[in-house]
Amino acid sequence: MKFFAQSFSYDDPWSIVTLAFFLRYPNPYAAHVISCDVVSRSVSPEGSLLTTRLILKRGAMPRWFPKGIISRAETWVVEESEVDPVGRTVKCKTRNLDHVKVMQVEESVVFRSAPEGKTLQLTEARILSGFGWGLTKRIETHGLNRFKANVQRSREGVSLIVQLLRQSRLQPMALGVPEDAPVHSLPASIAIAADSGSDSAMPRAQNSWSRLKAWVRPPRNN
Repeated sequence: MKFFAQSFSYDDPWSIVTLAFFLRYPNPYAAHVISCDVVSRSVSPEGSLLTTRLILKRGAMPRWFPKGIISRAETWVVEESEVDPVGRTVKCKTRNLDHVKVMQVEESVVFRSAPEGKTLQLTEARILSGFGWGLTKRIETHGLNRFKANVQRSREGVSLIVQLLRQSRLQPMALGVPEDAPVHSLPASIAIAADSGSDSAMPRAQNSWSRLKAWVRPPRNN
């Protein structure tokens, strides 16, 4: 088993980074994500927003992996998140649902409000293979290296959405409240953001995505 842990600090407040996290698909750094759908959503007795999303990702098998074992280099990933508006914390866990014999990846991400209006992200992951054939360690090492690269791209994607939120009208519309507003008004706001990750709610974020593409690839001057 391989283990990964990393921390990162955003210069933006918790509410903005949280919103960007739930709006991170689609973005240019996540071309491997095919779809993202909300499966369930509820509010706990303590007032936390609980969401389960199903994500389909496309990958590529290394050349040295035996042929014919996996027919399609795609995997379903379940994402379970909890937004605590009182403690200003987001906890998110993901794991792949198929190809688990070849490699199981369990990821845990926590966003916490930090001093001076910043946000701290803590990421941990376990990569485990039960494939055998003398390839277990090689598969786990490959999974760890790929995960490290994906973590970097994921952070760049969230940062890109954060920058878009600074420029667009989506920020006040989605959050619904200023940073210093009562925390009980935050869950519904974040629910709107999380809904934008589902296929059925994609039109809600279509205008923002168009603006994002224009920002990433500005029009050329003739």
